[in-house]
Amino acid sequence: MRLSQMGGKEIVNLNTGERLGMVAEADLVIDKSTGNILRLLIPEGRSQFALFGERNFIEVPWENVKKIGNDMIIIEQEERKKRKGFLILG
Repeated sequence: MRLSQMGGKEIVNLNTGERLGMVAEADLVIDKSTGNILRLLIPEGRSQFALFGERNFIEVPWENVKKIGNDMIIIEQEERKKRKGFLILG
């Protein structure tokens, strides 16, 4: 599956039924040497000022992705691993 095909899919937690957001809104952490996806960083809440400051993220290890369907990605995660700050690339 191409990354462009995943953008419109909704991310849902199987354990809680919670809708976490869309893949298009999430950041992917990718291993530079292998090209494998390591984790998803899903923005928590939607702030119009998110571009100008720190954002809160829900961190989802790629191993927690259980199913990629036509309309959604189902993850299985007991607790929210929160991460705060700027996303640093490099």
